[in-house]
Amino acid sequence: MEVDGKKVPMNDYVRRVFESVIEALVSTLKGVDEDWKELKIVIKR
Repeated sequence: MEVDGKKVPMNDYVRRVFESVIEALVSTLKGVDEDWKELKIVIKR
């Protein structure tokens, strides 16, 4: 994960939690294939 172009350090546990939560959210969206390969999220505020 990057914030303002800087990598945010994460240990393996935190990285896996982020991945699992995001994958679970995406899997509930209509129109998303079950076998998707890559996900890109950009949030600007």
